[in-house]
Amino acid sequence: MTGSIPRIGLADGASVPALGLGTWHMGEDPARAGDEIAALRAGIDFGMTLIDTAEMYASGGAEEITGAAIEGRRDEVFLVSKVLPSNASRNGTIAACEASLERLGTDRIDLYLLHWPGRHPLEETIAGFEDLQAAGKILRWGVSNFDVDLMKDLTALPGGRNCAANQVLYNLATRGIEYDLKPWMEERSMPVMAYCPLDEGRLLRHGGLREMAGRLGVTPAQLAIAFLLSRDGVIPIPKSSNPERVRENRAAADISLTQDHLSELDQIFPPPRAAEPLEMI
Repeated sequence: MTGSIPRIGLADGASVPALGLGTWHMGEDPARAGDEIAALRAGIDFGMTLIDTAEMYASGGAEEITGAAIEGRRDEVFLVSKVLPSNASRNGTIAACEASLERLGTDRIDLYLLHWPGRHPLEETIAGFEDLQAAGKILRWGVSNFDVDLMKDLTALPGGRNCAANQVLYNLATRGIEYDLKPWMEERSMPVMAYCPLDEGRLLRHGGLREMAGRLGVTPAQLAIAFLLSRDGVIPIPKSSNPERVRENRAAADISLTQDHLSELDQIFPPPRAAEPLEMI
C-alpha cells in the first residue's frame, strides 16, 4: 500500500473513503466472530473507514460484530446501516434505528438506508428518517436497491432530494446501472455504493479476468475492485473476514488502470447497450 485511499464527496460537504468494508454474512457463526472483528479493525487501520452493515444481516449479528470492531474508534469510522422495508413505517423506522444503535454501541449512524423498496409509503420512511436526523441519531439517509425510476419517484417527494446515496449491486459482471442509473446519480452528485463488488466470489474464477490480472501482476479481486474505483462516484464495499484479504483489497486502491486496461475489461465484460432491470442479490 503506497498512497491514501481516494475520497468521495457527499452533497452535504462531507467526504468518505472510496473503498469501504462490507459485513454481509458476518455475525452468523460465533466461532468466526474474533476473525470478523479483527478483519474490520484491520480495514480501519488500512484507511477503509467506511463500514456498511444492516439490521437484516444475521438478524442484527453483523451490527454487533461491527460495534465490537469500532469500540474505542467510533470517531474514525463512517458507519452505514439499513432498515428493513418491513420496518420502514415512520415509527418503525425510528424503532429499528434505535435497536441498531444499541447493537452498534453508538449514539449515531452516519448514513442510514432503506434496504430495498417495500410496502410502506416512501413518505412515511422519509418522515422517519427526518425525525431521526433532527434528533441527531442519523446524520444523513439514503436508499438501497432503487432503480432509476424509483429514484425519480423518491426525489419528487417532499424531502426526497435529501437522499444522500443509493447502494446497489454493481461489479464487472453486473454493469446495467452504467446505462441510466449511474449517470442520473452522477448528475446529482449522489454516490453509488457498490455491494458484492466481486460478485460473491464468482469473478475470482473468471478465466478472462484471471488472465488479465496475471499479466498485470495483481489478483483478480484487486483488478475487479480497481475497475470500480476507476468509476466516478463509486464506493465498493468488499467483505472479508481475513485481515490479509482485507489488506489485498486495500491495495486495489493503489492500482492505476489505463484506458487500454479499461477497454480490455469492456471486451471481457461488455457494458450495457440498453436499459436493463436493476439486479439484486
